[in-house]
Formats: sequence, structure tokens, C-alpha cells
Amino acid sequence: MATTEIITVQRRRKYHWPEAQLNFWLVIMIIASSVVLGIFAFLTSVQNTLKLGIPWILPYMITTSALMIIFIIIMLGLISQQQLLPGVVVLGSFILFVLWLTGLIETSIQLYGPSGAVNSYCGSRPNTQVIDSQQTAAWLANSAICVDWRTAFAFEIVGTIFLLWMMVMAYQVNRDDFD
Repeated sequence: MATTEIITVQRRRKYHWPEAQLNFWLVIMIIASSVVLGIFAFLTSVQNTLKLGIPWILPYMITTSALMIIFIIIMLGLISQQQLLPGVVVLGSFILFVLWLTGLIETSIQLYGPSGAVNSYCGSRPNTQVIDSQQTAAWLANSAICVDWRTAFAFEIVGTIFLLWMMVMAYQVNRDDFD
């Protein structure tokens, strides 16, 4: 009696990611996420210390930055197993792009928006005729908070642009457009 043997061959497609660009993207996004996470955690701490209300943007950006760091850790795990799929990267990058863009818009409103915005308090100078240590400390704290908001805004711009770039790069990897 003859037996028939069926052999199935599974061939997995290998995606070739540009190593230098991918590593550069990972480093910049880790830095941007960490800076934004740290700044908004600090601002939340300041708001709690002063017993003021916490604007929704602070916990929102803390969560968004933490999600970005988790996404990067997942990407690193997939990279180490050589299983980083462009579809997963496009989907994750798009979701995070929307979250970061929302945070960027709200941060710009908080920073440069109508009267009462953070930036409207940033130009105040202490009275030069009478400068005591308490007034100087208040001015330094105010100045530091202004710098923190501006830094967070700048890193949110960088993060948003880099997420858009990652979507384009993943699309190019899927099409095998890299040399």
C-alpha cells in the first residue's frame, strides 16, 4: 500500500528595517517620552503641593508617554526576535500619533492660549527695588515652570513628527522600498 505524505512549507516573509533609522527613532522617542513624562509628573506634583486643581492634560500626557514607553519596549522585544511587523508598527504609531497630537494641541492651548495661559505669566520680573529671598524664590519657581511647559511642548512636537515618520518608514518597509 502506498502512503501519501503531504509536506507543507511555511515561508515567512522577512522585513528589512533600516537599522540606523530605527535605532535613531527609538532613542529619540525614548528621550521625548521620558522628558514629557517627567515634566508632567513634576507639574502634577507642583499642583498637588499648591493644592490647585490638576488640568486634564497633565495625567493625559503622563499616560500617553507611559504608553509610548511600553510600545517601545514591545518593539524592542519584537526586534530581538526578528519579528517586528510593519502592520503592528503602523497601527501602534497611528494610535500614539493621535494621542500625542491631541496632547500637543492642548499643551499649546494651555501654554499660548487665551488670557490666563501659562505663557502670560512667564514674562513677569521681580520688583528690582526690593528683592528679598522669598520673592526671588517665587520668581525662580515661576521661571522653572515656564521652561518646563515650553520644553514639554517642544518634545511633544518632536514626538508627534517622529511618530508620523515611523508610519511612513513602516509603510516603506512593508513595500520593501529601502535599498
